[in-house]
Amino acid sequence: MSDVTADAAEERPYHHGNLRAALLDAAARGLRERGADQLSLRDLAREVGVSHAAPRRHFPDRQALLDALAEDGFARLDAALRTPPTGPDEDFPSRVRAVMTAYTRFATENAALLELMYTSKHRPGAERIVKAAEAPFGLMNDLIIQGQEQGALQAGEPERIGIVLFATLQGIASITNGNIVRPELLDGLVETAVEQFLRGARPLA
Repeated sequence: MSDVTADAAEERPYHHGNLRAALLDAAARGLRERGADQLSLRDLAREVGVSHAAPRRHFPDRQALLDALAEDGFARLDAALRTPPTGPDEDFPSRVRAVMTAYTRFATENAALLELMYTSKHRPGAERIVKAAEAPFGLMNDLIIQGQEQGALQAGEPERIGIVLFATLQGIASITNGNIVRPELLDGLVETAVEQFLRGARPLA
């Protein structure tokens, strides 16, 4: 590289209209296309067109970037789960179907991000990520409680019923992401899972 080229590279702008958001967007693309191991702050700076030092204003190191991606992922998951008709006026089976469909679609469209979210959540010192995860998992817990109050689900500890529901969703997403089943079968699998969950968890006569 000539001195002129090197100088030009160092003169790239330090500031950006919304640098943090731009870096997270670029990191999310890189995560999806290349995996977490290939993400670097220097490469992201080059991609968004700022100096190599600029990203450190928002992310002191690579781990801080990954944690921010995970935190943002839980916020996106929460938004996805709340986008379908999940209000209190919706009948319970419709709410279950909407949430289960939204989760599996998010999980299959963002497989690498979801893996990062869950691994980061259990890393020591990840309090912000744990806090971010409370919203989507709280919504699922509230859904179970609503079903119990309406008599659609058996009484008992909501968390235990929710774990079964989550395991079902995660299982469907995993076999889809692992190319064990074809992606076009996803909606049908979710529909079957909804029917089996509602039938299996209803109160005993």
